[in-house]
Order: sequence, then structure tokens, then C-alpha cells
Amino acid sequence: MGNFKNLSSSTTHTLNANSLGFSIQEKLKLCKSLQELKQIHAFLIKTSLPIHSHPLIFTKSLSFSHGSYFSSDPTYAYSLFAKLPDPDVIAYNAIIRFFSSTKNDENALVTVLVFVEMLENGLFPDNYTYPFVLKACTRLCALKEGEQVHARVVKNGFVSDLYVVNNLMRLYAVCGGVKRMRKLFGGSTERDLVSWTTLIQGYVDMGYWKEGINVFFEMCVAGIRADEMTMVVVISAIAKLGDLSIGRKVHEYMCDRKVKFDVFVGNALVDMYLKCGSAEFARKVFNEMPDKNVVSWNSMILGLAQQGKFREAINVFSKMQSKGVKPDAVTLVGVLNSCANLGGLELGTWVHAYIDRHHLKADGFLGNALIDMYAKCGSIAKALRVFSNMKRKDVYTYSAMIVGLALNGRGERALEVFFEMRKMEVEPNDVTFIGVLMACSHAGLLEDGRKHFANMSKVFNLEPQVAHYCIMVDLLGRAGLISEAEEFIREMPIVPDASVWGALLGACRIHGHVELGKNVMEKLERIDSERDGAYVIMSNIYSSSHRWREASTLRKAMKELNIKKNPGCSLIELDAVVYEFRKGDKAHPKADVIRIKDSSGLCLSSYLSSRMA
Repeated sequence: MGNFKNLSSSTTHTLNANSLGFSIQEKLKLCKSLQELKQIHAFLIKTSLPIHSHPLIFTKSLSFSHGSYFSSDPTYAYSLFAKLPDPDVIAYNAIIRFFSSTKNDENALVTVLVFVEMLENGLFPDNYTYPFVLKACTRLCALKEGEQVHARVVKNGFVSDLYVVNNLMRLYAVCGGVKRMRKLFGGSTERDLVSWTTLIQGYVDMGYWKEGINVFFEMCVAGIRADEMTMVVVISAIAKLGDLSIGRKVHEYMCDRKVKFDVFVGNALVDMYLKCGSAEFARKVFNEMPDKNVVSWNSMILGLAQQGKFREAINVFSKMQSKGVKPDAVTLVGVLNSCANLGGLELGTWVHAYIDRHHLKADGFLGNALIDMYAKCGSIAKALRVFSNMKRKDVYTYSAMIVGLALNGRGERALEVFFEMRKMEVEPNDVTFIGVLMACSHAGLLEDGRKHFANMSKVFNLEPQVAHYCIMVDLLGRAGLISEAEEFIREMPIVPDASVWGALLGACRIHGHVELGKNVMEKLERIDSERDGAYVIMSNIYSSSHRWREASTLRKAMKELNIKKNPGCSLIELDAVVYEFRKGDKAHPKADVIRIKDSSGLCLSSYLSSRMA
């Protein structure tokens, strides 16, 4: 102890500082939160101790990089980095990794700027630096900067590093450089599962679905075993391609190789099977899924609705509710679409109430689905109310409202909405003009229809499609301008299909043009001889003209060709369940009792209400 008496005060201060420094070093090692770290930092500032003597404070700051604070403001970590007197490659790599790992375009830009600063300070990046810089370039889709980094990779001899090459491939995949991506893959001496998956995903993301699937089969031949992430990419490509046979083959591969069947793989398989037209396989996969999330249910509901299996889609939704799974906006859009096509107003109204009760915004695609549902269910007043309350209206909103009004015989109101749309400077699309032309046709606005049809190409640079020509033929036919309608079809720049000729045949029925109807019928036979509609209309034309022999001959021809008229169908909705009845249909379990209506006078809907609620 005596020796310490002779020490100068400055020496004593140094010893105390060193002792204190050792204590802070220990505290930093034990630090477990950003708040504790900041307290230590504040103490260092207050005691005027040099922060750079404790580099651990910087590395500790990065260890909290995934906390909520860093997600919103990463400047604290960078401020500590900036105070380092001579940061080395390891320090630069740490801060570059930190900024590139956050899902933020601004932070990705900072990553690139820090990399440039590193070069300016004369430091040489290593194989740990380049992948994170390339990730930042990929996030920014900065192809030019990525190419410059690629040049440095080649110059500094890292072009054979697997991790670097994989990130270079991903850069070119995102930025559309499919040839460069393939060239990198082909020139790589080492490939792992990430390399193959990156190549597959690159092709798929750029729309080369078949090429991506072919690469997957190449990978199988090369003996590389796929994981669940690879399979999700491959299955999504098959879904877009719509090839069921390939889908079954890939599914069998997964079963044989025992690929992990997680919720993401399950969702991808369900979506793929539905888009390939197999509701049966989709349902089987769905039922076998050990875990389901809202996306799983949405895939089934939307997929079935897209296949026209609206009743099944609603049944899946009912099961979803019984399982206590909370629907989201996507679920409700699928349900509303099914209600619209089934005429299920009661269930659609319930969905609307659910949207209001849970304070969901009835804007965008959800609001558009509500408008479409109400309009198709005949409740045009409610559709208009939803439309008026929407704060943000896009081209799909206006189009849904215009088409809905046209379908409900409100042609002039539909045109008013169209003019409002133009006033709001919302550009119309093909669907908008289907609604506009339908409105003109149903309201008998011949000149307005001609003007709007001409404006499609002249004013809005939209090329009319078959549907637009079909409506114009219907418009001319309703006005009794049969010869002009026939000439209009002859001058079409695209080949008229059955719907166009069918519209002209319908006009012939209205105005009793038997001979022209016969000619049109012959054209329809050549296009689609199995459809019953044209035969029925032509038979009615003969009957209306009292040409009973021709009508009878046509009916016989239908029998010989085994063409059957689709039976009439009635839909009744009670307690959010839509009941369907067809002529001669005995499938309903209460069919015999329902048929008693003829003798008892009991109303069908009353019976169903009382006995089947």
C-alpha cells in the first residue's frame, strides 16, 4: 500500500479510469437491452471517458438490430460506428450487414453508401462484405450499381465464392437479367440447393414458368434434394402454367422424398390444384393439412369461386367459421363473389354487417366486391349507397357500378356515373366500356352507344374486344337495324365468335327475320354445334312465324345430335342458405314433400322457412 502514496494524481486518475473501464466492460457484456446500453453510453459521455476505448458498445448496439427501435430509427448504431477512430473491415462488415438486414429501401441505400465509404478509406471488402452489399442492390433493384459490385467481385477473386455467386444470381433475377443469371449458374464450379432455388425462382419471377420447372427436374437429376422452400416456388410455377399432370408428378416427388409438409407447402398445393382445375385433389390436400392459417382457407374459397363452384366456396366459409378462424378482407371478397353469382343477398348482407362491425374499410377491392354483390342480387340502391360512401374510387369501383346499373336496367344512371368518372380523371378500361355499351343497349340509346364505341379507340386508345362487338350487335339488333348489324359483323377486324352471331340470332327472333336467322344458325353450327341456345332460339323463330314443320325438324335434329336443352333453374335463399331447384330435379331430400305444393297450395318458400331453418 505504501508504494501508492508516491503516485502522482494523474497516475491515480488513470488507474481509476482503467478500473472503471474494466467495470464498464463487464456491464457491457451483461447488457441485455437497448435501454441498458443507452444508460451505459450516457455514463461514458458524462464521465468524459472515450467511447472508442469500448468497441463492445458498438457491437452490442448491432446485437439489438432487430428490436423495434432499430426498425424505425437505425441512426443510433451508425452514430456509434461513426465515432470509431479507425474502423476496420470487420467493423464495416458489421454495419453493412446491419443496414442490409432491415427491410427498408432507405437502409438499403445507406448500405451501398457505407460500402463506398469503405472503399474510399482504402479498405478491401472480403467475401463477407459482398453478399450484403449485393442484397442491398437487389432490394433497390439497382442494376448499374450491382454491375459495379460484380466487377469488383471478379477483380478481387471472389467470383468462385458460392455465397457471393448466389447473391449475384439473385440480383440479376430481380433486375431481369435472365441470361446473366443463367451464365453465372453455368460458370459456377460449386452449386448448392440455394443456387438451384435462386435459378428456379429467377425464372418463375420473370414469367418463364416452364423453364423454372425444367430447372427443377435438372436439379433432381443432379441428385440435389429439394426442401419446402424450393417446392413452394416450383408449385407456384405449375399453378401459373396450369398443368395438372406436372403438378401430380411434383406432388408425388414430395411424398417420395418426404419433403416437409408445412402450411406454406400445403397452401401452395391447394392453390396449384385449384388453378389446374382439380377441386378434388385440392380438397384432399386441404383436409390432410395438419395446420391451416387464414391463407389456407382463402385459397380454397377463392379457388372454388374462380372455378364457378360458388356453393362449395360458401360451404368452406361456413366450416371456417365453425373452426373459429377469423376471416380477413380476402376471405370476404371470395364470399361476396360467390354470393353475387348465387344471388345470395342474405349472406352478402351479413358479410357487409361483419365489415361494419369489425371496422374494416369498405374501400378498394372489398368495396368493389360489395357493389358487385348488391348489383347482381338486384339490390341496386344498396350498391349505390356503398359506392357513395367509398372515399377512394378506382377504375374497378366505377366499372362495377356502371356494369351493375346497366344490368339492372338503369342505363341513363350508368352513363351519369361514367361522366362522373371522367370528371374525376379516372381512366376507363375494357370492363368500363362493357358496362357503358350495355347501358346504351338496355336503354335504347343507339347514338350514345355508337359514340362511346368509337371513342374507345379514338379517345382512350382501347381496342374493342369480342364482348364489345357483341354488345354493339345487340344494340343495333334491338333498334331493328338488322342489316346494319350484319354489315357490322362483316367489317369486324377480329373473327366473330358464337356470342356475336348469337346476338344477331336473338335480334332475328325479336324482329322475325327467319331467312337471316337460318343463315346465322348455320354459322353457329359450324362454330359450336353442341350448344343448345342457338337451336332453341331458331326453333322459336320458326314457331313465331307459324313454320311448325321447320320447328319440328329442328327439334328432331337436336335429338339426333344428342343436344339437350339445359333445364330451367330456380334459386331460393333462406337463412343464408341458397337452395337450387331444376326442372325434374329430385335430388333434394324433401323433394316429395315440396311437390305437395301443387295439391295443397303450400308456398315453397314458406315450407322451407318453417321446416328447414
